[in-house]
Amino acid sequence: MILLFHQNGYAEGLSCNNKLQADFDRQPIANALLDAAKQHPDEFLVWCHSALKEGLNVSEFERIFHHRKIMAAFNPGETDFLPDAIGYVEDSPFIKINKNVRYPTWRMSSWVGGVHASVLLALENELILDSSFDYFLHSFGKTVMSQGLLCYSEPKLLIGNLSIPTVKQANNQLLFRFVKQHYKTRWVFLLLLNLCIYEKKFPVLSFLNALFYRKRKFSPSILECISVQSSLTFVQRKTIDVVIPTIGRKKYLYDVLKDLAAQTHLPEKVIIVEQNPEIESQTELDFLVNETWPFQIKHHFIHQTGACNARNLAFKDVTSEWVFLADDDIRFNADFMNDSLTAFEKYGHEVFTVNCLQKNEINLNPYISQTSMFGSGCSFLHTSILNENIRFSMKFEHGYGEDTDFGMQLRNKGFDVLFLPKPEILHLKAPMGGFRIKPILPWQQDLIIPKPSPTIMLFRQLYYSTTQLNGYKTILFFKFYNQQQIKNPIRYFLNFQKGWLQSLDWANKLR
Repeated sequence: MILLFHQNGYAEGLSCNNKLQADFDRQPIANALLDAAKQHPDEFLVWCHSALKEGLNVSEFERIFHHRKIMAAFNPGETDFLPDAIGYVEDSPFIKINKNVRYPTWRMSSWVGGVHASVLLALENELILDSSFDYFLHSFGKTVMSQGLLCYSEPKLLIGNLSIPTVKQANNQLLFRFVKQHYKTRWVFLLLLNLCIYEKKFPVLSFLNALFYRKRKFSPSILECISVQSSLTFVQRKTIDVVIPTIGRKKYLYDVLKDLAAQTHLPEKVIIVEQNPEIESQTELDFLVNETWPFQIKHHFIHQTGACNARNLAFKDVTSEWVFLADDDIRFNADFMNDSLTAFEKYGHEVFTVNCLQKNEINLNPYISQTSMFGSGCSFLHTSILNENIRFSMKFEHGYGEDTDFGMQLRNKGFDVLFLPKPEILHLKAPMGGFRIKPILPWQQDLIIPKPSPTIMLFRQLYYSTTQLNGYKTILFFKFYNQQQIKNPIRYFLNFQKGWLQSLDWANKLR
């Protein structure tokens, strides 16, 4: 572990094995970091502002950086380098950071952080060493996160009550430059529009200046040369329970069970929650008892519909080390469970969403990486997570967003969601299922139809920043225009505003 201390943008010294090396003095910190990587290619490099030197929580470093594809940093202050206006541009869970837990984000900090030297060396020929260390770290994190470097805000990097100097926040010129270099060009125009609408600002010079910058990106698969083997262990017993809510899909569920029975690594238990709203109805799943299965089957037959309730009910029966949340209309090969466990051991992680594609759909992400999604029908959880009282929220039952809400509950408890491109799941999108039999939601009777759906609005109120919500409103305004009948722009705006306020009202009732 190499410690690199800095102040005012320049390195003040490097500590290796508790010995201070002075040959890094007065270098720009980004340059010093790369030089340190060249001298110590097999070490983790930790940068720290000199004002926080006494607060370094060195005893936690080994657990924080438990494999080579991790970058973690922490800003203990209230002011972030990029202003809140970045929320107008990025609609993801990586913007609004929960600083009380390890939280996935590309928004790194110069105060304290670390990355393995092999990551910097792999990118050496394509790195741009900005004079602003914060800008360099934000650009680095934003560009490389999608290629499989796991990036976190990690409060355990520091310990104790520390006096934090005020961070110098990026001005409009740096903000627009960052957007131009890391997003599609249209977002520069949308940023300007949103600042005009919601903040009554018109930074036209910053906008025009940004147009001259080129987009930053690294070569594809540039980090694939870095091996990953976590020092953390979340796979010991190698036992898996499977949770499947089902309604009206007898044939498809049978095929799922056959795929499970053919696994080279069998699940311990399959928990099926069959739903039928007819009070006098009986189960149609006769094959559960008429056939012999190589695993225990726990079958619930209930008359309350809804996937949230069904999965929460099934959680009570989970006893294995891992739980696989499955849809009732998916297919997978015989090595699916075994290959998944191999990935769990390799990455030392608690939550994985598996690549779930429809027929002829092309996978666009070949990397094991952090994802903004959570698939409620294609994900694995370490069952210790269930002890954190994380459940599917009934506020989203029969609406939209219960899976994304569950994912955000995980992140806000310190559990990141990783995407597994392999193994793959085939999603058949069967014509009948839980969402085909559902009650009429109360807002569907309103004269003014809420837009967006109140459950989507609720999700965004709970987990996204104000600027993200306003940015989403702007995008929705333009997208919805071609999907409705009113073509007069003024009438459309007034009608859209009514639908938005109606959605806000219902979301507040759901809370």
